Amino acid sequence: MKKLILLGLTAVLAFGCVSKKQYAELEAKQKETQDLLNTATVKLNACLSDQAASQARLEGLREQLADLRKTNQDLIDTKGNLTTLTKKGADNLEKSLESLKEKDLKISRLQDALNKKDSVTLAIVSSLKKEVGINDPDIEINVEKGVVFISIADKLLFTSGSYNVTSRAKEVLGKVAKVINSKPNFEAMVEAHTDNVPYSKPPLLDNWDLSVKRATSVVRVLEDLEVNPQQLIAAGRSYHVPLVENDTAENRAKNRRTRIVVLPKIDQFYAMIEEEMKNLSGEGN
Repeated sequence: MKKLILLGLTAVLAFGCVSKKQYAELEAKQKETQDLLNTATVKLNACLSDQAASQARLEGLREQLADLRKTNQDLIDTKGNLTTLTKKGADNLEKSLESLKEKDLKISRLQDALNKKDSVTLAIVSSLKKEVGINDPDIEINVEKGVVFISIADKLLFTSGSYNVTSRAKEVLGKVAKVINSKPNFEAMVEAHTDNVPYSKPPLLDNWDLSVKRATSVVRVLEDLEVNPQQLIAAGRSYHVPLVENDTAENRAKNRRTRIVVLPKIDQFYAMIEEEMKNLSGEGN
C-alpha cells in the first residue's frame, strides 16, 4: 500500500507540479492509511494468537473428553463386574448360610443323641446306687465323661492272692447284673487291677495273669447271672494303672480293685450317628 502511494506521488510530480496544500493532504492521507494498516496488522496478529490459543484449548478439551469417555466406560465395566461379583457373593453367602444351617442341625441332632445317652447313663447310676447300696465304702459308683464306673474293692471280691469270687461278691454282682440286663444296648467291661507286689503261683506267672484271671472270673459270674455274654468284656491291667503310689499297705489295698465300666456299645453309637446323618441327607433332598 505504501509503495502504491509513493508511486502515485511520483507520477503526479512527474506529470506536473502539485501545490503544497495538495502535498500536505496527500501526506496526511498516507499517514492515515499507514495507521490503518498498522492497526489492522495488530488486530490480525491478535486474532492469529487467539486462534492458536483457541486451537490449543480445543485440543485440550478433546483430550479431556476422551479421558472422560474412557473413565465413563471403565465405570460402566466396573459396575458390571461389581454387579456380577455381588451376585456371585450373594449366591456364595446364601450357600454358606445354608451349609451353616445344615451343620447346626447336624450338631443339634448329635447333641440330642448325646443327651439321650447321658440320660440313660444317669438312669444307670441311679439304678446302681439303689440296687448295690451307696453306703458300702468298698463300692464306688461314679460317672466320668458320660461313662459309668463301678469300682469294687479287692477284699470284697477275692481272698488274698486268689481269683475265686467270694459269696458276698456274688451277691453284689447279682445286683450289678440286674442293672446291666436292663440296658441291652450297653456293654460292661470288667477291669481287674493288682498292686505291684510280685506274684507267681503256677499256672499263673505274674500280676498280668492274676488280673486277667480275676476279670474272667467276674465275667463268668455275670454270665451265670444271665448277662448276655455279647455285652461283656474281660480286661486285666496288672499294676500299671494305680490309683495311688504302691508305697504302703493301705495304698496297695486301694490299688487292688475290680472296676466294671458300663458304656454304650461303640458300634451301635456310631450306627445311631450314621442314621442321623442319613435322616439329615433325606431331609435335605
